[in-house]
Amino acid sequence: MDVKLEKLEGSKVKLDITVESSRFDEAMEKAYKKNAKYFKVPGFRDGKAPMHTALRHYGEGVLYEEAFNTLVPEVLLEIYKEKELDVVATPDIDLKDIGMGKDLVFSATCTVSPEFKLGNYKGLKLEKKEIPVTDKEINEELERRQNQNARMVEAPVGAELKVGDTAIIDFEGFVDGVPFEGGKAEGHSLEIGSGAFIPGFEDQLVGMKSEDERDINVKFPDEYFSKDLAGKDATFKVKLHEIKVKELPKLDDEFAKDISEFDTLDELKADIKEELEAKNDKLAKQELEQAAIDAVIENTEIDIPEAMLKQEVENYVEDMNHNLSRQGLSIEQYLGFLGKNINEFKEEYKATAEKNIRTRLVLEAIAKQEELEVTDEDIDNRIKELAADNGRDADEFLKNAGEQTRNYVKESLKYDVAVKFIIANAK
Repeated sequence: MDVKLEKLEGSKVKLDITVESSRFDEAMEKAYKKNAKYFKVPGFRDGKAPMHTALRHYGEGVLYEEAFNTLVPEVLLEIYKEKELDVVATPDIDLKDIGMGKDLVFSATCTVSPEFKLGNYKGLKLEKKEIPVTDKEINEELERRQNQNARMVEAPVGAELKVGDTAIIDFEGFVDGVPFEGGKAEGHSLEIGSGAFIPGFEDQLVGMKSEDERDINVKFPDEYFSKDLAGKDATFKVKLHEIKVKELPKLDDEFAKDISEFDTLDELKADIKEELEAKNDKLAKQELEQAAIDAVIENTEIDIPEAMLKQEVENYVEDMNHNLSRQGLSIEQYLGFLGKNINEFKEEYKATAEKNIRTRLVLEAIAKQEELEVTDEDIDNRIKELAADNGRDADEFLKNAGEQTRNYVKESLKYDVAVKFIIANAK
């Protein structure tokens, strides 16, 4: 294989590549074996014709795309490794010559990680903030647990529905006097003030009594996910069957015994304080780490290639779409709930994507310059932490962790050790 490399402006390189004919012919044979069942040649059973016979009948060009798309990624990875190229976006390919018995000739214009001079990252002025826990925060957490353990009981006869109560209702919605799909329910449970319904709906229920009926007039938001209803006025006919109110448990030693391992309310409060202190300490640490990263980024000038930024955005969208699909949603549906389209979303994410790229580049540069190492023990410990966070058996998870998982964790830890180095060398 012959490769000529030419450096271009804007963090780009051009690779002029010639792949020997034997290797391309081999790729053609693999392509034919994969697709042989689709070739119907007179005198042969489907998929049983020799390749050269089939290609005389169909023309060898029918396999070019498959052979090319199989071979070229392999070739490019070999070249990237040999030339030590950190390619950060899909290359632009220009095919020059192709055919069986001929060398495959093409060029690839690649965007590579930008070169830059690392700014000052030692002796930075950094300070970890202390975030004290107040009595107010402890009491708020205690009240949250009190609410979690509240009982829902039926309100007294004649009671009026108020914010915080739960209403058991029947309703049916109409637009222009016509009922619409999904706008009807019976025995529906709705917490007033939760914001679960269209804006204005819950507010208009306040003051109703059991067995009251009322017409609720609302307008669907302009960005409502259902295009048929977006921006339209609607009337809901509502009947209130029952009002349920929260009955809070008394905050005393018995409450502490019921919901925790402690015998007294004071012991429970002390434990809550410890939890909040640990949470605040973690938050302060995260803020310090981010301040360290921001300081180095500010000291370092990097020209981010447009293709690299675009690839970062596309990768994020792809990951997000994958995660949403596991919940039965597409990214278009999700963005519809937010009143946005995919192009608006990508544009908004650009600033975050650019900062993520700058962060990775400076931390990688520091780790390389300072020869910071991540040990196998570090990787094992982090994998165990990940397992614990996901409720998995740590030893079993570690045993089954493949090379891809270990490489991902290693990259993540490389950034961590770089941040720790910045903080350790700060004033």
